[in-house]
Amino acid sequence: MPETKRRFNRVLLKLSGEAIAKKDADGGVDEIFDPQIIDEITDVIARLVADGIQVGIVIGAGNIWRGAYGKGVKRARADQMGMLGTMINCLRLEDAIEKKGCPVTVMSPVGMNSFAEQYDFRRAISYLESGKVVIFGAGTGIPFVTTDTTVVVRAAEIDADVILMAKNIDGIYVRDPRDENGEIDRSVPRYKVVSYDECLEKGLHATDISASALAKEQKIDMYLFALSDPENILRVVNGEELGTLVTYDKNAKTELY
Repeated sequence: MPETKRRFNRVLLKLSGEAIAKKDADGGVDEIFDPQIIDEITDVIARLVADGIQVGIVIGAGNIWRGAYGKGVKRARADQMGMLGTMINCLRLEDAIEKKGCPVTVMSPVGMNSFAEQYDFRRAISYLESGKVVIFGAGTGIPFVTTDTTVVVRAAEIDADVILMAKNIDGIYVRDPRDENGEIDRSVPRYKVVSYDECLEKGLHATDISASALAKEQKIDMYLFALSDPENILRVVNGEELGTLVTYDKNAKTELY
């Protein structure tokens, strides 16, 4: 690999459920899994591990179920359904990573011993240190907590160097860049570096508010970038400047592209 500007030893990758879905003509979910994109993502993960980088993963369930929008379903129960949705995605990802010849395990804070190991942060760290990918499923195990917040909690527990937020947008903009047709207006300035404080103050949607506040408190930086090309994961780890660095350092200089 090329010489890097920055290098991480342990990363926690956040994937949305939609990221592994096959899209329809309007960008919605056509099928819950897209074998090609899953193959591309897991190939990148295997390459990271082969390069000695420890990889944890949190994945959402938006391709299957969105608990917050479960109309007519009690919110707590809807969130439990979402937790089960994440487990389906975790098992699909586990299968794909295994086929790359890479050791991997799924851990869950909710007891489901036939499918996943019971989550324990000490055991998770031990697995990561041994070169095994750890996929964290079922959120935090309690309702009313998003997977964005979950990824910060897990990052803090396993002492991750950075959170990699692979999104369907290529960074954080100074305002909503989408026009009435849902297209990105490239004339809207995009941040290269921004602090959690500024995100919270200006209502910039890097993650939900609780996730940003917790990441700031735990001093965990976050890179938000587009997953349109899974190679972007490698590019960020290898030091290329793309996407937006969201930092806990309130004195960091805000930069725009």
